Amino acid sequence: MSEQRPDIINGSLQVTETEQPAWLAERLQWFEDLKFGLFLHWGPYCQWGCIESWPLVEADTWARPDDLPAWVERDRDLERFREDYFALNRTFNPVQFDPAVWAEMAAQAGMKYVCFTTKHHDGFCMFDTRTTAYRVTHPHCPFSSHARANIARQVFDAFRAAGFGISCYFSKSDWHTPFYWWPGAPAPDRNPNYDTHAHPQRWAEFVNFVHAQVRELMSDYGRIDVLWLDGGQVRPPDQDIDMAAMAAMARDLQPGLIIADRTVGGPYENILTPEQMVPDEPLGQTWESCLTMGTSWSYKPDDAYKPTRELLHLLIDVVAKGGNLLLNIGPSPEGTLPATAVSRLQEIGAWMATNAEAIHGTRAIAPYAEGDVRYTSKGGTVYAHVLAEGNQPPSEARLTLLPAPDSEVRLLGYRQPLAWTVEDGKAVVTLPANLPSEHAWVLKYQR
Repeated sequence: MSEQRPDIINGSLQVTETEQPAWLAERLQWFEDLKFGLFLHWGPYCQWGCIESWPLVEADTWARPDDLPAWVERDRDLERFREDYFALNRTFNPVQFDPAVWAEMAAQAGMKYVCFTTKHHDGFCMFDTRTTAYRVTHPHCPFSSHARANIARQVFDAFRAAGFGISCYFSKSDWHTPFYWWPGAPAPDRNPNYDTHAHPQRWAEFVNFVHAQVRELMSDYGRIDVLWLDGGQVRPPDQDIDMAAMAAMARDLQPGLIIADRTVGGPYENILTPEQMVPDEPLGQTWESCLTMGTSWSYKPDDAYKPTRELLHLLIDVVAKGGNLLLNIGPSPEGTLPATAVSRLQEIGAWMATNAEAIHGTRAIAPYAEGDVRYTSKGGTVYAHVLAEGNQPPSEARLTLLPAPDSEVRLLGYRQPLAWTVEDGKAVVTLPANLPSEHAWVLKYQR
């Protein structure tokens, strides 16, 4: 992650409309119904509790702050840091890894799909590939002898068995392979450290390498719903990986595949992926906000996790604007989800147990967000989400989107219909004293 699309400005995103075939439009409607997904950034870097991949890049100095112990301990020596980082595969041994437990926790939280990092920019493959020894199933990695060594397959199988959609994160860039970063030459930034036009054969080797890995993931890991491609700098004219051929191959192997060639635009960015932000309004195209539960994409000991109320308000705000929330957690070196993250999932799940119908399968409806109210809809039904502010629950809600004159207004989780009147063009709904939550409440009515 940590790549921002250049056309996101002040929370708005300039969308280039592309004509979609009917089958893709149908698949995107399916994806939009899911609304809530789990993002998992995981790899050997979790052992250092450092940000994934980015500290390897000289130009991205912001990724190597002085409070990064592994950086400071190596006297801020980049070459030494790179050497030791790339050797983390030799100590990666998450023996407590059990993705069925992760899937159960995510399901209880109301999540409907998972996006797993099969390979980040550092090039370490969390799947069994024939293209490189830098993989979790190679004998260099102590976890390779474990029954669950093919981690990507284990994750996808466990979540698929729990009814989840499967989104396969894959980095197009790869800073470990010599076909991208030429050994012995300076690699000052995230791009190839050679002129791809002057060395077409070496670049062709890289294109073959990427296509081969994508072919493996699309062939050997069961049903895949989304191919989520990171590394947006890998695009024409200087980094042309023949996306048309790769997409055709992937869709031949996975009919109905959605592709998110993020930050690139064009026909293969079927999903927009604003990062660490919520747009101000609907984007006019299928989208998901990618947000961290804590401060880091990867595992960070004692990370500061967002409060449950903030997480629920983010989910509601994203859904009200027509998006999905892809919420990230970084698993630990042992292969477990951090205890605080688990607690947050449980608390979100308690709210979703009552209010999920106002999230899943809904669509945006104007005015989307207004004051402390967010709107979602399902057919002729409107859901008005009243967000908690402060410690005192509200006694009433004021709604710009009026109910039909004969419509009851119901509070999800409460038995009796609520009294309401119209004042100054708004519906004023009287809320009960014993509200069934402390974070947000959902009013349901017909228009």
